[in-house]
Amino acid sequence: MKRYSKKKGLSILILFVVILALCIYTVTAGFGDGKKGSARNIKLGLDLEGGVSITYVANEEHPSVEDMNDTIYKLQKRLETYSTEANVYQQGENRITVEIPGVTNANEILNDLGSPGSLYFIAETDSSGNSNWSFNSTTGEYELTKTIEDLEADGSIVCTGSDVANAEGLSYQSSSNVSQEYVVSLEFTEEGTQKFADATEKAYSAGESIGIYYDGRFVSVPKVNAVITDGKAEITGMSTLEEASEIASYIRIGGLKLTLSELRSNVVGAQLGQEALHKAIIGGIIGLSAVILILILVYLLPGVIAAFALVFYTSVMLLLLNLFNMTLTLPGIAGIILSIGMAVDANVIIFTRIQEEVQNGASISTAINAGFNKAMGAIIDSNVTTIIAALVIIILGTGTIKGFAETLITGVVLSMLTACFLTKLLVKSVFSVGLDNRKTWARPKKERHYNFIKAMPRFLIVAILVIAIGAGFMIVNGANGKRALNFSLDFVGGTSTTVEFNEDYSLSELDTLVKPIIIDVTGDASVSMQKVVGSDQVIIKTRTLSQEEREQVSQALINNFGVDGNKITSETISASIGAEMRDRAILSVVIAVCLMLLYIFLRFHDIRYAGSAIIALCHDVLITLMSYAILRISVGSSFIAVMLTILGYSINSTIVIFDRIREERKRRGDGDLISLVNDSINSTLTRSIYTNLTTFISILGMYIIGVASIKEFLLPMMVGIVAGALSSVFLTGPLWCRMKIGKKMKEYPNS
Repeated sequence: MKRYSKKKGLSILILFVVILALCIYTVTAGFGDGKKGSARNIKLGLDLEGGVSITYVANEEHPSVEDMNDTIYKLQKRLETYSTEANVYQQGENRITVEIPGVTNANEILNDLGSPGSLYFIAETDSSGNSNWSFNSTTGEYELTKTIEDLEADGSIVCTGSDVANAEGLSYQSSSNVSQEYVVSLEFTEEGTQKFADATEKAYSAGESIGIYYDGRFVSVPKVNAVITDGKAEITGMSTLEEASEIASYIRIGGLKLTLSELRSNVVGAQLGQEALHKAIIGGIIGLSAVILILILVYLLPGVIAAFALVFYTSVMLLLLNLFNMTLTLPGIAGIILSIGMAVDANVIIFTRIQEEVQNGASISTAINAGFNKAMGAIIDSNVTTIIAALVIIILGTGTIKGFAETLITGVVLSMLTACFLTKLLVKSVFSVGLDNRKTWARPKKERHYNFIKAMPRFLIVAILVIAIGAGFMIVNGANGKRALNFSLDFVGGTSTTVEFNEDYSLSELDTLVKPIIIDVTGDASVSMQKVVGSDQVIIKTRTLSQEEREQVSQALINNFGVDGNKITSETISASIGAEMRDRAILSVVIAVCLMLLYIFLRFHDIRYAGSAIIALCHDVLITLMSYAILRISVGSSFIAVMLTILGYSINSTIVIFDRIREERKRRGDGDLISLVNDSINSTLTRSIYTNLTTFISILGMYIIGVASIKEFLLPMMVGIVAGALSSVFLTGPLWCRMKIGKKMKEYPNS
């Protein structure tokens, strides 16, 4: 390694400290004096901050289940332009409620979103040359000469609103530079691009128009002046920018199966409350401090460097959340926890390698160079697999799972850059200023000779026993009329009760005073409450209640709080995670895991590596799932994020061990694979222990201080991290070895 001059090394360290101080100040600036640092500007989700709730009613008297589901899904996709964390669910028979986090102005959303209705692009004539519309000189508007059903039958509807990706009202100077022109700029989806290209080719050759028909009337009938093949188009002829923006608003929300009218809108408070967030932050700070202490105690001087790099990483991560306007929810916090864990992991891998080189007699300079070179393969492989998974989820996922992936990929890319460049720069600079005492870079070597391959059968027996116990709980719960798993409102829907109290209770008071009474009546702890801002109204969501149970809830509220019975309303609500969203989430996870395993196969050139990784992942998922079953933890929107976090940690630990096995095989060959695998696991054991321990402790801090809902989110994550740590050590390497050796295992005395 080329050593920096002392002056250069000192300059780099001073510059880093200045940049770090600026980052910390930017994140925390003005805490306590009215100013807002970047951390306070981060958008929070409905669970942490609240937002706008708008309820629509379908104009159709008895809409079908299929039409309601289709409308809910398309509204969900439209609302993702505001936030990936937006919720859409059915309320009663013909109402749909949308909840958008981080927004306090319902009218602003309503104006921008427009009045949801059906949008059609209609050819001027049908295949027989008959006109599809006529101009009414009395009303001054175009009118259809056929019904929409007839137009769909003869192919005159060339596109619908679902074929439009985006629409925006714009203004620009006319070509004559005399007047302002106002247009609606359209951008079609990939499928819509082809449809619109075919339609404009036909209309252009015939000199015809394509009518834009929205919510029962024509909003524009533009003449087609060219064949449009790039998926972009403009609607001209608007007299004002407001008119152009209004039509763009219609188009953005078009393509729904049903036409909707606004019934009511409210600004709602957080589901968890500021107390939950503050406690989670305090717990996170305590956990992060414990992680830093462990790094310093274990890795000495390199641990101090890792601590500064970790503080820098956390500060920049908060800045990026603000910069990219991400919405932070509990699943998003899971993504951050995973990315911080990977940032710690990258440093641990590097410093473990440096310690090994120093312990084996290398100079500090040689050890630093060799440590980074040998660690890079494992760091890149573990980060790339996570990035692959996150990209798939961003492309295919919706709602909270997409928000999880966005925070995860941001954090993982940042952690990789921090480890590969910043940490290396700091290490070289610290060494260059004269801090080169071997005792500050590595502890004395400790030999480990644990036989993990021999221990694998015992580990499997314990794991199978835990899974069997969990399965037994699921069977018993199912037989007793409960669900096998405690699914929350997100998955199965329930009952929404709106009550107007006689005073303004805080969310913590509602948790303390009201929630126990609701739980006592319903017999179910899965109760969420939201305040309607600016009123004494509270929305209480529970499992689906019978009419008798609804009356019991109402009576309990009347008896305990003197509530007016006429100010209590209850109605059934659907799951906020619909079937299509759930299926897409599952599909994205399956594809992500498959691509991760494919990457492992391509990098290690042995299907047995991927095979043992699959079995380990199944183990981790099942153990975590059993914790939900045994402890009756609520299975909600954060469930998928928890599972993905567990998979991420498990696959990373597995890759580190595989990377060491591959390295040792190149050096030693396949003469004694059992000793080789055991040595590889023992040599990476320090990394496995401390990476998982630091992450576990950071979560434990939030768990100890956090409120009940935060604990329900963090508890299964801690279970899964322990399961993943154990499976990576006791299962993946030993299983690969047994598959590699096959029937010859009995010939080895240490097997």
